[in-house]
Amino acid sequence: MTGDLYLKAILTREAVDTSLLSPAFLARATLTPVINAWGGRYVQSVTPSGSFAKGTANKSGTDVDLFISLRPSTPDSLKQIYLTLFNALTDAGYVVRKQDVSLGIRVAQIDVDLVPGKQQTALTTDYSLYRSRADTWTKTNVQTHIDVVRAAGMQPETRIIKLWRDQNRLDFPSVYLELVVIRALQLNFSVSLAERVLVVLRFLANSFVAARVTDPANANNAISDDLTFADKLAIERAAQVALAQETWGSIVQ
Repeated sequence: MTGDLYLKAILTREAVDTSLLSPAFLARATLTPVINAWGGRYVQSVTPSGSFAKGTANKSGTDVDLFISLRPSTPDSLKQIYLTLFNALTDAGYVVRKQDVSLGIRVAQIDVDLVPGKQQTALTTDYSLYRSRADTWTKTNVQTHIDVVRAAGMQPETRIIKLWRDQNRLDFPSVYLELVVIRALQLNFSVSLAERVLVVLRFLANSFVAARVTDPANANNAISDDLTFADKLAIERAAQVALAQETWGSIVQ
């Protein structure tokens, strides 16, 4: 079996349900009453975002991302929004994990990351998010993230690299990973999926640690700063090990 056929078979196996009965929509239906009770009239919408919306999710590693859009008139500070949502979810019986801009919970065997954001003005789709690790805030645009990744058309390569990340237990946030794949392949025109995945692995092995990657919706937000130097070295070394393998089965399964 060729490398392309092997990788395409993995992608077929890992295809994610995107119907209204999918984990993302079921999680939203379950959580929306809790979120509406917490935010009241300030909640504008609760929508699937992240890998699900971008087409870069895998069945075996799907965390459902739900973005909670709050009106610009929301009176609470960003920190208060984050902490009161934490309390509301806890009171509803969930075990809640603080994950920088998101809150992680488990709903019916599904890992769900909730990201509350306050719309900056009614005339923009820019949002302000609380960053709990640094006790500060950042500006971003979730729709811009979705549009950039979908327009790049590199979902197959991204999904394979995500599987490789998960199988090697690497700390590599999905937004960061998706943008790195786009960077690595921006001047590559090969039609071979296997060759394109190798190009990404070579970038990770040789150029990743020093590469500055910024939020496409906020150039002042260096997403590459979200990992420590040690975390980046672990990714670099894992890529170097992968490139030394003789079969695709030894790289990703």
